[in-house]
Amino acid sequence: MVVTSVCIGHRVAGLYIGARNVHRYFPRSVTEIELQLDHLRIQCGLSPDFWQDQPEIHDRRLCIWLESRQRSEKANATVPLAMIPSGKNVFILDLVNKKGTKHTHGIEGRPHENQHVGI
Repeated sequence: MVVTSVCIGHRVAGLYIGARNVHRYFPRSVTEIELQLDHLRIQCGLSPDFWQDQPEIHDRRLCIWLESRQRSEKANATVPLAMIPSGKNVFILDLVNKKGTKHTHGIEGRPHENQHVGI
């Protein structure tokens, strides 16, 4: 699935999942997910509003990682990311380049650079 960063001013505030992705990939019984960010794996809680009107994930560590990946983009621009299911409530997060293909950062078992991401 393709998701985007959420920016407030010049700061990244979270990750926008979108209502369609929430209903497709996130059962209501799930209260937290794991995100694989390069070599870092973090757990992020999902608020009750996640399934209602705020399909976003907010986590300080996630925001720091997103900001480090957005340095080449405009400061307040949202950036598309690939969020790939990788197990029960586990997702790999990576940048999508302008051609709609996924970058890789050397994690074994991940698609190679320029391999299309299933959306």
